[in-house]
Amino acid sequence: MRAKPGEARLLDLTRLVSRAGRVPTGVDRVELAYLRALVAAKTPAFGLVRTSLGYILLDEDGMCAMAERVEGRVSWGPADRLSRLSRRLDPAQQRGQSDARRLARARTVRPGLKRMLARHLPQGTRYFNVGHTNLTERVTQAVKQGVNGTINVMVHDTIPLDHPLYQRPESIERFRRMMGRVSRDADLVIYNSRHTRQSAERRLEETGRVPPGLVAKLGVELSEPRPGDLPAGLPPEGVYFVTVGTIEPRKNHALLLDIWERMVKQTIPQEMPHLVICGQRGWMNEELFFRLDRSALLGQHIHEHGDLSDGAIAALVQGAAGALYPSLAEGFGLPMAEAAAMGVPVICADLPVYREVLGDIPVYASLKDSYLWQRRITSLADSQRAGKAGSGHAAKGFEPPTWGGHFNAVLKMA
Repeated sequence: MRAKPGEARLLDLTRLVSRAGRVPTGVDRVELAYLRALVAAKTPAFGLVRTSLGYILLDEDGMCAMAERVEGRVSWGPADRLSRLSRRLDPAQQRGQSDARRLARARTVRPGLKRMLARHLPQGTRYFNVGHTNLTERVTQAVKQGVNGTINVMVHDTIPLDHPLYQRPESIERFRRMMGRVSRDADLVIYNSRHTRQSAERRLEETGRVPPGLVAKLGVELSEPRPGDLPAGLPPEGVYFVTVGTIEPRKNHALLLDIWERMVKQTIPQEMPHLVICGQRGWMNEELFFRLDRSALLGQHIHEHGDLSDGAIAALVQGAAGALYPSLAEGFGLPMAEAAAMGVPVICADLPVYREVLGDIPVYASLKDSYLWQRRITSLADSQRAGKAGSGHAAKGFEPPTWGGHFNAVLKMA
């Protein structure tokens, strides 16, 4: 049955498909949460995917099948002949786009997007882009002109503009263009925190128009711990700490490496804690990678793992003496919020967004004082050895925001 005017939502799934086969990032998980929520809602849902050849439209069955693949419950299928024609796609992306084609309700070359949407979607369809991907003039104009729809965009942060030293030059310009598109075309902007809204609206005001906005904190959804997913050697024997996130400059892993290199000279071997780094290697961090690869601590007291499942990471975090987040900038900080929700002590940088999301739960430490960080780490290690793990700040409790609360706020407005 064709949906009534205004009774359909169109979710852009380009980011998820482009990252087929990779460990999900925080933004990936947000897009996946929207996929689940829109399919579960009573309003008809559709998915839009940009490929190397054009665009694909998914219906709810196709969206559910895509979710199964992203979550790992179903394997990605083989690459088709069309995907193999594109040299820009890696093998995983070829399989992702191939599956999207196999699941498609409709597909078109790029100039035909407006016509495809007009043929298959009702007038007034509400378009959602929550992945910082594919927000182009072609897409926004196709939605507005093809189905007289509205544009709803989530802005996760403005780090590329606020902290350009941590970004590749091309990503800065790409983000600037995206914010210009938000200013011109968005009917509603969804923000994950008040801090992000303040930063983004300042940038939007510089651009021109500031669209209506809504703050809806991201849901903190805990994965089931799966110790059986851990590779040999994890968790390490003895006391250990974890840090979760892409190894990129703004995450400031260098501070932790400095601390561990100093601690090993000051600590007797049986009391030396381990550091487990969970995250894929990112960009513009060659100096840190050089240090890590040549560190005598790697494999002894520092352990780097870039391909752990969510269940494996949850199992590691659950047993850790603490979770460490010395980030120089953040938009929300999902891994830190998840650690706090598990009752694991958190030491983090004193960032406004952390205080907004977690209040007094973490131990805040200045990034200018690595010795303070070391004292806090040593104190948590001693507490775990003494059987007092989970005491202190974590014992105050943390009621994390939920996806239910997020979507109750967002879907009333969009």
